[in-house]
Amino acid sequence: MKFFNKISLQTPESVELEFRLAGIGNRAYALIIDYLVLGFIIIIFLLFWIIMSFALSDLLINFIDQEQIQLWITAIMGLILFFIYIGYFIFFEVLWQGQTPGKRFVKIRVIADDAKPVRLQHAALRALLRPVDELFFLGAFFIFLGKKEKRLGDWLAGTVVIQEGNRDKSNKFLVSKEAKALATELKAIADFSQILPEDFVVIREYLQRRENMLPEARVGLSRKLADDLKEIIGLEKVPEGITSNIFLEAVYWAYHQQSIGMENE
Repeated sequence: MKFFNKISLQTPESVELEFRLAGIGNRAYALIIDYLVLGFIIIIFLLFWIIMSFALSDLLINFIDQEQIQLWITAIMGLILFFIYIGYFIFFEVLWQGQTPGKRFVKIRVIADDAKPVRLQHAALRALLRPVDELFFLGAFFIFLGKKEKRLGDWLAGTVVIQEGNRDKSNKFLVSKEAKALATELKAIADFSQILPEDFVVIREYLQRRENMLPEARVGLSRKLADDLKEIIGLEKVPEGITSNIFLEAVYWAYHQQSIGMENE
């Protein structure tokens, strides 16, 4: 197996994107960080639970014998710990669009097989299958041997783990002056922080390939991408007289310049 495999995914807009897979080393590193964070959360919970269990025992001692109280407390504690364990991964992967604290630190992300951000059902299936994947290192076995580097949870959820920051930064098309001017205007009224790397790649791929598309396909796809992006960046409508192509160029340019500025900080 290559040190870093690549995978091609097709978006619902029929744009084919290429990503570099996270690799078992990066995924293990991220998981170690997540378990450190999760361990801290569990320690805080256990300290709180010990205090609460003593209070609960004193309250119920006149109604239930001590042995039954301990059984109930242990059962409830085990159930809560399970939900904390599962909920940690679901919560962060949904909230941070495919990232946990560990994944964010290592700069990897979970995405759906259609290159879209993971949703609740994806994160839930991945989390519920995690104990199975970790039993006898089954997940590591599937990741290491599979071309798509998927564990069981990824196969059932329809997800893949990729590296961030691996997109091609080359600009193989011209950005018009009108689009650059619009980009400056959009920076003041739109929220570009909501654009994911995958969204940026879709825009770039369209702009690079549009000249080879049939006119009808180009018009339809540009409108679809523009409508999706307006919702992502919180823009109610495109300024008058601006075509979808100019708008996409402007979003591309604004995000591209913002990324360069962040890298130079």
